[in-house]
Amino acid sequence: MPVFTQNPDPRSLVERPADDLLAAGTRMGAVELLVRNLDAMIAFYSSGVTLEVLEQVGETAVLGRAGHPLVRLRRVPDLPPRRPGEAGLFHTAVLFDDKPALAAAVASVATHAPRSFTGSADHLYSEAFYFDDPEGNGVELYVDRPRESWQRDANGLLQTATNPLDPNAFLRANLAAPSSGSAGPPATLGHVHLQVGDIGAARDFYVDALGFEVMSDLGSALFIAAGGYHHHIAVNTWGTAGAGPRAAALGLGQVNIALPDDDDVAALRQRLTDHGVGVRHDGAVLRFDDPWGTLIQVEATGA
Repeated sequence: MPVFTQNPDPRSLVERPADDLLAAGTRMGAVELLVRNLDAMIAFYSSGVTLEVLEQVGETAVLGRAGHPLVRLRRVPDLPPRRPGEAGLFHTAVLFDDKPALAAAVASVATHAPRSFTGSADHLYSEAFYFDDPEGNGVELYVDRPRESWQRDANGLLQTATNPLDPNAFLRANLAAPSSGSAGPPATLGHVHLQVGDIGAARDFYVDALGFEVMSDLGSALFIAAGGYHHHIAVNTWGTAGAGPRAAALGLGQVNIALPDDDDVAALRQRLTDHGVGVRHDGAVLRFDDPWGTLIQVEATGA
């Protein structure tokens, strides 16, 4: 991934009313992937990434940690692969609780799928390792640095970088180290990174209508979040600039977002309606599509 400098849109620098924003307790739910070879994909995410198979019924499997779903695999063998240049998934990012847990997962993927590694980087706020699953979906495994160490630039945006990170040195330093013993789940779905056709249109939808805040703006990539996180969703146009609505294909099925309570879902529904976004709501789950046809599902979790 190339190194970029901040190129903020002026709208990123304007303070927004709380009613225009998603709740601070917003988090990402499981990502659905449409797959051809369910057995191979289960093996990669379980034996490799170290997720647990929480449920498998027919052509669908749900994997996660400590009862928390992170990835939902649904076999749809008749779909074609995603074509180059089309909008879709850049990667699904699994956030680990500490460096030893991340090191164990990185070593496990290297053992079970040695040719899947695509790179690593120190992003200042996180340390990340990148892989491709057996069907070409990007996967990031990462750990955050303490939030109090995150730095902002003169515009108030979060500083980010793509600095070198030696995988072997990271493993030597952390693989045998004791875990922090945190009471939280050992891994969660930290963020989802999408490829889109236009950054301006993505900003209009994900920031202005949906209610995320811009955390970093690199011109060809936008990193957005709720509650001050470095990003819950990222969008880029690296190889997909000008892409239109997605064709039915293997890869990304849907993105799930979890809000704290029903009032937050109701406020989002109203905000999307005010921005002219068509929504479907069955009383429990709110569904709508982004400008490239990616299905987004939102529900309250009582967090």
